[in-house]
Amino acid sequence: MNYRKLFAEHKIVRDLSLVQFIAYFGAWFSNVAIYTMLVDFGSTEMAISLVTAMHFLPAILIAPFSGAIIDRVKIKPLMIGLISTELLMTIAFLTINDKSQIWLLMIFIFIRMCAASMFFSTEMSLLAKLLNGKPLQMANEIHSIIWSFTYAFGMGISGFVVNSYGVKTAFIIDAFVFLTALIIFIKIDFVVKASVTTDKIFQLIKDGYIYIKNNKIILHLILLHSCVGLTSFDALITILAKNEYKYVISVPLAIGISNAVRAVALMFGPIFISKYVTKENLHYLMIFQGSAVIFWGLVQNNFYISLIALFVVGLSTTTLWSFTYALIQNKCDEKFIGRVISYNDMIFMLSCVLTTLFIGLMASLTSVDIITTLLGIAFFAFAFYYTRILKWI
Repeated sequence: MNYRKLFAEHKIVRDLSLVQFIAYFGAWFSNVAIYTMLVDFGSTEMAISLVTAMHFLPAILIAPFSGAIIDRVKIKPLMIGLISTELLMTIAFLTINDKSQIWLLMIFIFIRMCAASMFFSTEMSLLAKLLNGKPLQMANEIHSIIWSFTYAFGMGISGFVVNSYGVKTAFIIDAFVFLTALIIFIKIDFVVKASVTTDKIFQLIKDGYIYIKNNKIILHLILLHSCVGLTSFDALITILAKNEYKYVISVPLAIGISNAVRAVALMFGPIFISKYVTKENLHYLMIFQGSAVIFWGLVQNNFYISLIALFVVGLSTTTLWSFTYALIQNKCDEKFIGRVISYNDMIFMLSCVLTTLFIGLMASLTSVDIITTLLGIAFFAFAFYYTRILKWI
């Protein structure tokens, strides 16, 4: 099966992919404006890292509740409410005017990311209910390719818009993007088996934890998937733009172009790599990922050479994400899929937060190239971990 055949046979994949494309473009379009605003305010490296962490923290805090809600309520009304919340919080960004309001910015980001996180978990649970096996893995890859393309397109276009017209204009455009996604999603028609669960939310949360506890392989796969969180480089790229690249190019352009180049690799990587990856050789992909990150650390003081290295870093990330995600989905019983997906996202986002805070704390103690090298070495540890659990997979 190829991507074209998957789209032809599964209309829901086509429809959700369109909404993903628009909504994800909006999410990444805002980020350049947010980080540029922080630099303009003269924020410290730790403040930048805290705001970055606020993009990941919601998934950690709400995961037990979102998983139970997903397994209990009607999916479409839930997803409509979540996109609407993202739209309202994007409009709220327009009220931030100076450094004293960073705390308010973090609240708005927190609320928007709560909605975005639950929307993502709901969508991945929906796909797992409609697909399985190779089609499910390919749907994950399409999801990740769209994420990567919109990351590149959103960050790249936003860099030029923010540089030319300012952050407020970027937020206004972003609000219209989310409005478009909402209108399109409302028109999508899909049917899934209604949930027969009548247990209360806290009982569902408890049952989900017990299910994972009793299925050790799922727990191992969740921990394995979290290794992709080590590629949460937003804070690192912003710090490099603030301290190094500003002498070569403007800060918003440095942030936008750096993230766009990496995202182009994220998009094209699975097209060439995915067909060669199996359960038996996945650890080699992790070793390649770690080596690429270390390579970037060695050359990142030069803006233009670092773009080449960032491209290499992004080549294997999408396949690593989608393959480990599919392993979890295929091992999970449908009854618990919403909760398992949410708990997986919780651990993944915890990895992203810890990576971001690690970058912020270490930035005051050592150089960014050493920080980057340590993140690369961590992938070698995960590769070894995978070889230890492969016999159960």
